[in-house]
Amino acid sequence: MKKFILIIAAFAATGNLFAQEQPKIKVSGYVEAYYGYDFNKPADHNRPGFIYSHNRHNEVNLNLAFIKANYDSGNIRANVAVMAGTYANANLAAEPGVLKNIYEANAGIKLSKSQNLWLDAGIFSSHIGFESAISKDCWVLTRNISSENTPYFESGAKLTYGTPDGKFTAVLLYLNGWQRISRQNNNNKPAGGVQLTWKPVEKITVNYSNYLGKEGADSVAVTRFYHNLYGIYQVNDHFGVTLGLDYGTQQKTKGSSERSQVISPVAIAQYKFNPQWAVAARAEYYKDKDGIFIPVSTPNGFKTTGYSLNLDYSPVSNAVVRLEGKLYNSKDKIFIRDKNPVNYSALVTASIAVSF
Repeated sequence: MKKFILIIAAFAATGNLFAQEQPKIKVSGYVEAYYGYDFNKPADHNRPGFIYSHNRHNEVNLNLAFIKANYDSGNIRANVAVMAGTYANANLAAEPGVLKNIYEANAGIKLSKSQNLWLDAGIFSSHIGFESAISKDCWVLTRNISSENTPYFESGAKLTYGTPDGKFTAVLLYLNGWQRISRQNNNNKPAGGVQLTWKPVEKITVNYSNYLGKEGADSVAVTRFYHNLYGIYQVNDHFGVTLGLDYGTQQKTKGSSERSQVISPVAIAQYKFNPQWAVAARAEYYKDKDGIFIPVSTPNGFKTTGYSLNLDYSPVSNAVVRLEGKLYNSKDKIFIRDKNPVNYSALVTASIAVSF
């Protein structure tokens, strides 16, 4: 970790030497500390297993902190960011060695001087979903279930085209797999996806993303096909609405025509009283009967609704203090309270996030 920080510091210092001629390097960072309380009181201090961000109970901890260096000459660009926190521990647990501390590392080249066409390769943020690992940029403090159980990050290469008016962007991706940096478990099959983003007017964003790949060792690998669709409508300076729908299928066994399915609709509304204060509410539903992403040994599988209420206070534009209450209600008793199975889970989370 220290070596990565020294590399970024040297990268930034080098850029400063030439800053008077043409500034190209920008150093930025993000720090988010949080306290979470699960009213089911898990003995191991881990929130339910399908939660990967803000996932510790009854302790003040660091969710995500990173420092990032960005280089952009107009025709060449690069990003390097290293991180720490419980987010990194949970989401990159399967990655070897120092890869666990990489938040972002990619390089790109502009393929056409007359067109906005880029080729980038490396490790970058996921193209699926509207909620990212950076909580400050999301309307609600914690992530929805579908965002938690789709990739936060990806590695591979992507080709990006944007129209001159900025209203349409298309991305074609070649990936190492589903939230995977290094190939593991004897899986040698590449994956891919597309992302299409349309902004007909400034206040409306419509996005479709998908993923197609093989999961499991090559000898038993099954096909996964996942779709994510969402729309964001910023009605005015005070009120906005986001609607999302995830739908995925996966072969039950290699070569089989039978498919398991997962579906998850999400709705969020945010109201800003002024630049300092905002509230948001989220409702979601997640059904994964056969345990593609969230395996449970109950008759109906994972079939859960979730409700969140969020309050934000931003004393300055680059900092926010947040409080969220969340309730999960499952058809089956998939949660544990006092060593007994129950069908509900209530959680409260508070955080302080600063970007610079």
